[in-house]
Amino acid sequence: MSELKHGYTTGTCAAAAAKAAAALLAGEEQADPIQVCVTLPDGETVCLPLAFARLDGDRATAAVQKDAGDDPDVTHGSLVVATVAWRDDDRIEFTAGEGVGTVTRPGLSIPPGQPAINPTPRRMIRQAVREVTARGVQVQIAIPGGRELAQKTFNPRLGIQGGLSILGNSGRVRPFSHAAVQATVGCAMDVAAAGAVMFPVLVPGRIGEKAARKHFKLAPEQIVEVSNEWGYALSRLHAYAFERVLIVGHPGKLAKLADGQWQTHSARSPNPVAILARFGMDLLGRRLAEDSSTTEALMNSLDLCERSRLANALAEKIARAATAKIGGSPVAAVFLVNLQGNKFGSFGDLSPWGK
Repeated sequence: MSELKHGYTTGTCAAAAAKAAAALLAGEEQADPIQVCVTLPDGETVCLPLAFARLDGDRATAAVQKDAGDDPDVTHGSLVVATVAWRDDDRIEFTAGEGVGTVTRPGLSIPPGQPAINPTPRRMIRQAVREVTARGVQVQIAIPGGRELAQKTFNPRLGIQGGLSILGNSGRVRPFSHAAVQATVGCAMDVAAAGAVMFPVLVPGRIGEKAARKHFKLAPEQIVEVSNEWGYALSRLHAYAFERVLIVGHPGKLAKLADGQWQTHSARSPNPVAILARFGMDLLGRRLAEDSSTTEALMNSLDLCERSRLANALAEKIARAATAKIGGSPVAAVFLVNLQGNKFGSFGDLSPWGK
């Protein structure tokens, strides 16, 4: 089977479009009017083709067509449009244009009232614009047709109204493939075992990985990124000589394990808010914030004592479910964090990881 083609996130497309528009506004002649180059979070420079770029009085607009590669992304083929205008100061201001949503509820990485442009894309856009000008600009990002496309996503339930989110932590879209992800997980476990790792750390993705490195003393090969393939990953562990395993991540993903959901992709598993609310009802004897759109918001609706109690109990439930899925050995410990990577709660002996 041929290798699946990767693509670029809406964040990368937005950064490229914003850079092209800013260059046009600043009167800078582009070396190549057909494409624009931007830097991804890992430092790699990539060049994306421009759909168009035009100057309209005191503002400039440019667009990049989203190419998601072989991933079944709802925004594949959409135009990501940036319109840039000067400000009277040196700030870069973000606004939502057609098809880009606005955050209306707490618990997400962007506060209510702000355009749904996530932190990493914002950094990429700032960097791209600053490569062109040091002046202040207003950057409006739009995705024509995005309001309709957003109905196919979780955005309305998350409190993002009016359109899509500008997303992407790595800048790239990795094609979704069970076999490919499982092969990657298996390879990571093989590398850990070959490096004489006795205490691996399983994480869903970047939030878990950053938190694991923040709170524990870890060798690079200790961390295994599982993505959504928890059933596959946990069932493989007994084949190695690992003594204990630590699971680190956000309850928005890991609460599903407590419910016996081992494939945690949002399209293939229940809403974690409902799982956490049900568990909290059993533990605390009362209904939790029923209008919470995310597990982060639900956890933050509790006082510190209740939050800690719920997180610790949830961590225990996850650890026991994971250990049973593994087959009893190695035993799992769990460390739950919020979106900033700070501790929510934990269960198990954490000393093997330097805690």
